[in-house]
Amino acid sequence: MKLNRRKKLGFTDSSASSDIAFLLIIYFIVIAGFNINKGFLINLPNKDSTRLILKEDLLRFEMDGEGNIIHEEQTIGIKAAEKLIASVQAGNPNVAVMLSIDPQASWQNVVTFVEIAQDLKIDSFSFSMKKDAP
Repeated sequence: MKLNRRKKLGFTDSSASSDIAFLLIIYFIVIAGFNINKGFLINLPNKDSTRLILKEDLLRFEMDGEGNIIHEEQTIGIKAAEKLIASVQAGNPNVAVMLSIDPQASWQNVVTFVEIAQDLKIDSFSFSMKKDAP
């Protein structure tokens, strides 16, 4: 005895597949709106601009491998560095902050220091990595 088998049919109605495609497009557009990149907005100088910074306008900091902040060969905390930058900035709005970072320092400590400079609205901020000693 021969049994009749039913054939499986795909999307024969094109409106159903276009509805699903439309809903998927809407879904991905809505989800893309929730993907917010958080980062630092730092104003970079123009390519052709030259800016002179006087020695008395420059605050130099170092960050060692443990994340300690060093200013004028004295280890200070992050809050003390913030207070120092704020007090110098109050007397001199053209203050420039420079941070030299040990390669072993935690990135979170660097980010915290950069956030302080950003919160204090420091116009001139520079940071660089120290070269490893051979």
